[in-house]
Formats: sequence, structure tokens, C-alpha cells
Amino acid sequence: MKTTETKSSRPRGRPLSFDRDTVLERAMHLFWRKGYESTTVHDLTAAMGITAPSLYSAFGDKEQLYLEAVERYQSSATEHTSDFLDRHATAREAVHALLVDACRSMTDPNTPTGCMLVNSAAASVASPRVQEAVAHCRQAAQTDLTARIGRGIREGDVPAHVDAATLARFYVTVLTGIAIQSREGLTCADMQAVIDSAMLAWPSMPTERATSDHPG
Repeated sequence: MKTTETKSSRPRGRPLSFDRDTVLERAMHLFWRKGYESTTVHDLTAAMGITAPSLYSAFGDKEQLYLEAVERYQSSATEHTSDFLDRHATAREAVHALLVDACRSMTDPNTPTGCMLVNSAAASVASPRVQEAVAHCRQAAQTDLTARIGRGIREGDVPAHVDAATLARFYVTVLTGIAIQSREGLTCADMQAVIDSAMLAWPSMPTERATSDHPG
């Protein structure tokens, strides 16, 4: 799912002397760690291993670079989310698997802690385009979960009276909460305990009374 419009063309001139995907990945990790506002162009060029003129030539400016980094992050996350939501037989199993996987990814030593979108949203006040991109991505997660819960209602593994959007919003809130706390040192085991508690809120299917209660 494409989340933001990005410039696909670069100014004509000397060919780039670096791999664009590699330096974009480095920029994404830096934004992930520091957020949009706290990351300077100097920080970016140091992390990416390129000069400021090269950054502007390849990406336009800091804001455009950030939007491309968000799109890169969200593209991977969307594919990952869709896979988890589709592979499980019931909506409850799908949501639980998604939460557990998020716990692992947020504490992966190979990437910054937490969620790039949550980390960035905490301080992205100066750029309406940045705010819009982050909000769009977060809404995509809400939409995906709502759709999966709606499917569960249709297939009979979620009670018919459940409001799919409200239930999805609850679990998106859980995801956001553990993302924030992971930045503060919450361990995967701690997150798992939170997830276990959150799953207790999953609506139970109505049970039929035993036939013995209704003789005849």
C-alpha cells in the first residue's frame, strides 16, 4: 500500500555515487531512533555517509527524505501485517499473532526500538505533510484490523454484535502503548504480559445452554 506521494525522478546530472536504497535505509533507521524534528540534515549526512548536496540531489530535502523513509517502512510493515492477518483461521488468532510479532520486532536488536511511526509522531509538529503521512499510516493499521475483525464476524468466529472498528481501535491502542513503552525499556516478556491481558478483553462467543436445561 503506497502511503505518500514521493518524487520518483531525480534532477539530471552526474550519476549518484552511492546506492540509493542503502542510504535510504540508513536514513529510515535514524528517523526511527530520533524522530523527524530531532533529526538534522547533518545527522542524516553523517549516518548516510553522503554530503548535503548529494542528499538534496537524490531526495530533495529532509521532509521529502522522511516521506520516502516512511513509505519504505510502511511498505514492509503493510506486507507483514497482511500476512499475519490472513494466515490465521480466526480473527482472534490473527490479532494475537500480530501483537506477539510486534513485540518481537519492537525489541529486535537489529533495528531501533519501538515503531518508527509512533516515535516520529511524538515530535512531528512543524510539518503538516509529515503529520499527514504518519496519520495515514496509522489509519491503515486501523483499517486492516477492522477488515479482519469484520471478516471474523461474517465467518462466525466473532460475535455478531461486536463493533469491528471499535475493537480494532482498542488493539491499535495496545500496539501504540507497547511501542511507546518499549522505548522506555519494556522487555518482550513485559509486553507479552500486556498482550495476554489485552486478549482477555476479546469478546466471547455466546454459548448455548446445555440441552439438559431445556428438556423435551
